[in-house]
Amino acid sequence: MNREPAQTDNDARLTRILKRVRRIELLTRGMVKEMLGGQYHSRFKGQGIEFDDFREYQPGDDVRFIDWNVTARMNDPFVRKYVEERELSVMLCVDVSGSGDYGSQDDSKRERAAEIAAVFAFSAVQNQDKVGLTLFSDQVEQYLPARKGASHALRVLRDILNNQPKHQGTDLKPALDLALNRIAHRALVILVSDFITTDSSWEKSLRGVAAKHDVVAAQIMDPREIELPKAGRVCLEDPETGEQILVNTSHPAVREQFAARVAERQMALEHLLRRCGVERIAIRTDQDYVPALKAYFRTRKRRRRG
Repeated sequence: MNREPAQTDNDARLTRILKRVRRIELLTRGMVKEMLGGQYHSRFKGQGIEFDDFREYQPGDDVRFIDWNVTARMNDPFVRKYVEERELSVMLCVDVSGSGDYGSQDDSKRERAAEIAAVFAFSAVQNQDKVGLTLFSDQVEQYLPARKGASHALRVLRDILNNQPKHQGTDLKPALDLALNRIAHRALVILVSDFITTDSSWEKSLRGVAAKHDVVAAQIMDPREIELPKAGRVCLEDPETGEQILVNTSHPAVREQFAARVAERQMALEHLLRRCGVERIAIRTDQDYVPALKAYFRTRKRRRRG
């Protein structure tokens, strides 16, 4: 009995995805262990504290931690002792809209997004933290509650690569609203997207999430979306709407106009993120992302110390 062509195609696609997952796992696990694990730990740990016990007051202790009820009962000053919260939840919010499938390089933006998500996921696993996943287009396509363990992190990675979204558009608001309503305790929220949207109506939701959680925006960019090549007349298609336009990329004015629009959109995004207190990591599909991640962790570590 011959197998159906659709089944054969699905099996081949699954095989490719599993190979890709394995490659990303090997790549990011080694990198996390050797270079980023400690920086992740020092950057994001200690964001909250929880009560541990009482102990006698010692010279130099902060008087604000004196517990006057216990002090009155014991006739000696006692302070409250706190410990850092040991567990951190990491929520990966990954854009799976139509524009993510574009790639002029070896990797599409979706594949590069999966690698960035894997870095944070395996960093969390190494530090015994929980990892969750929200996949979104212009709606929430999939939600996985945060859990511990390497097997769960691998499922997160597989789902990013394997998800076939029902919608092609981009809107961060549904994913941000879900994070605000579903994540009870302070968490690290990683937004992985190209942030190519038609408006900024999601700013209010981002502001709300950033007030409650630590939010990082990892922007995935393809070089052909930043600068048009000098390639004569080409047909450009919007992967989310299907709209097509014929442009002459050899004309200097066309390339200048394109660059100006990109710069304007980028400046608007950076101002929006800054207003919300969210820092951005710039990731390009034609460049090694390790320096960008290391620079981010080092910068934030210095700011904490300062």
